Amino acid sequence: MKKLFVFLATLFMSIQILAVDFKPFEQASFDAALQTNKPVLVDVYADWCPTCKRQLSILEPMLQEEQFNDYSVFKVDYDQQKEVLKRFNVTRQSTLILFNEGKELRRGIAETNESRLRQFITVSE
Repeated sequence: MKKLFVFLATLFMSIQILAVDFKPFEQASFDAALQTNKPVLVDVYADWCPTCKRQLSILEPMLQEEQFNDYSVFKVDYDQQKEVLKRFNVTRQSTLILFNEGKELRRGIAETNESRLRQFITVSE
């Protein structure tokens, strides 16, 4: 029983380490992530938005895949972070903005198709 507990605890910790988590948007953290020259995804999200919830249900498991381990992901609260929306020139919730090598690569609005979301967040080498 003790071995099983140790195994499960180790497995849980491993999963947590590999997980890309959606961090609340903070300018300093975002700026630091951009400086790494690795992909950064910004998700403009509203709790009441069904499209946002659908995007999240697709993106969360997708971002756990090994190819996305280097990504930093930030959530901008559409209802609470209006100044951030202005800085990014965003007018709608369910907006995704992908940065790579410190620059905006692309943005999309209201996409909920899994294959198109995968294509959107994938950065070609």
